[in-house]
Amino acid sequence: MAKAQFHKNQRVFVRPVGTWALIEHVVPHWAKGLDEPIRVHYDCGLGREFAAEELQAEEPLQDHVVPTGESWRVVRARNKWQPTEDCSRHPVPGTYPVVITGQAEWGGWRVPGAEYDLDPAKIERQARMIAAAPRLAAFAKGLVEWARRSGEDMPSALADLAHDAQDVLSHLDRES
Repeated sequence: MAKAQFHKNQRVFVRPVGTWALIEHVVPHWAKGLDEPIRVHYDCGLGREFAAEELQAEEPLQDHVVPTGESWRVVRARNKWQPTEDCSRHPVPGTYPVVITGQAEWGGWRVPGAEYDLDPAKIERQARMIAAAPRLAAFAKGLVEWARRSGEDMPSALADLAHDAQDVLSHLDRES
């Protein structure tokens, strides 16, 4: 007996083809007298049906929720301006990072395709850095608050770090 491991419209990496695709149809194969299908294949619109072993789901991205309630995350968007074979040196060929900074899946930060193609590793790091910004700001705020409570009992190197954190937070809160 088999159960479906993927669902319709789920984005998967098709290993034999080496590309990302959406599952268009879940195709169960039934046998007479059984309550469940004996196997399940998936139609990704690539010319044939694929077994679950040939597909790989996207890794679930962990949302980073900080005390301010913001949840920023990096998702992958399909690269529409370049075929997958032309961008095999990219970390995840056929996609680019998008940082979602709100509750809706469409808001946030994106990079122009030409800029991404110049240095994909740099853009990937920038996306992770932007997604981590709320957590880093919460950390800096915690460090400053701890330094204020500690008073004179802290080492000078740690006091310097707390001053730097305060400067960064002041810069973030400043209106242009």
